[in-house]
Amino acid sequence: MTFTKPPSVRHVNRGFTLVELLVVIAIIGVLVGLLLPAVQSAREAARRMSCSNNFKQIGLGLHNYESAYGRLPMNSGGTKSGGSGTNNSLWLSWTVGVLPFIEQQGLWEQISNPYGFERDRVTPISPPYPPMGPPPWEEFYAPWLTQVNGYRCPSDPATLIPGKVAFSNYAACAGDAIKEQHHSGIWHDGRTGSEGGWSSWSVENVGRWGRGAFHARHFTRFRDFQDGLSNTIMCGENAADIGQQREVITTCLLDSEVERRPPNYYETSGALDASRPGYWAETATLDDNINHGRGHRWSDGRPQSSVIVTIRPPNSYNVVEAHGSRGLLSASSRHVGGVHVLMGDGAVRFITESIDAGDQSHIPYGEPNPGSTGLGAGEPSPYGLWGALGTKASHEVIAQEF
Repeated sequence: MTFTKPPSVRHVNRGFTLVELLVVIAIIGVLVGLLLPAVQSAREAARRMSCSNNFKQIGLGLHNYESAYGRLPMNSGGTKSGGSGTNNSLWLSWTVGVLPFIEQQGLWEQISNPYGFERDRVTPISPPYPPMGPPPWEEFYAPWLTQVNGYRCPSDPATLIPGKVAFSNYAACAGDAIKEQHHSGIWHDGRTGSEGGWSSWSVENVGRWGRGAFHARHFTRFRDFQDGLSNTIMCGENAADIGQQREVITTCLLDSEVERRPPNYYETSGALDASRPGYWAETATLDDNINHGRGHRWSDGRPQSSVIVTIRPPNSYNVVEAHGSRGLLSASSRHVGGVHVLMGDGAVRFITESIDAGDQSHIPYGEPNPGSTGLGAGEPSPYGLWGALGTKASHEVIAQEF
């Protein structure tokens, strides 16, 4: 039998056609479009977790401070007035006092002892800066220019300005009142209002409005938290100004009548830009110096730098009587939908912008209210769950989840 060899089969190597290549590129594009938001969301979740961990460390530091001294660090404390450049005139932030309790002993040693160098940290000066340093806005004092990483939220895009005081994204909670909450009846030289001849501005008269965990130029103690540590906000987030001068959450509107107006007044006053949510109108009178913006000057205890109040809901607008003075100072962050707060028991909670903020037409407790200067002393907060969480001894019942 004869076998015939089959003809050889010719194999042709054929590449992708243009149509096939375009289909593959399109599929890859769709996959990238689907995965990129997930990657970005995962990154933000990681940053938010890191921010929460920063706050937990600060909470632990505050508890250790209270355990060591029987009180929380003072906001707007330090040394008495003797002239700019010689001491801090009782304007230091609470974040200065907590430094040795958050593993910043080296920085604390520089601040708490005489410091004899220019801001380059090399050139000697004489005489040296005194213990506890000069005013907290002094830009030639190197410790104030030092950025404490634990005071920055990783989601906050603001970058440190060379030669300027460093930032903090964590602020003390002063409660739900405004009246005199920048010096609370004590002048920068240590005199009380009574000693200075201002009887209506005495510690006793203005102290009734110090309803929060921190009360300027006074120490507070955990025993003062009669509403319970787990029901009282100690600190909240504070987004840093990034130079967008009309951005509501970081730039402050100036209004000398802020403590006499209802919190929702600015929604209809024309101060907000109707065409751009989150921005002030072009005609608004702003404190537009970026160094005065929220989140700047970690060492500065003045409300504009280091305080939140629980009146307006999170990520709302900020209004101050004048630069460095009291006002509507909202908790804010770059996280989507809300802010972190540190409770008195050390727990970190995420509070949404939609939290119940009560009666926004209620004028904040204080002297301008009709009827009596005593309004607000021991009264429950008019600002719903948010306001109740900001008071330490008003005996509101926290019956809602938050």
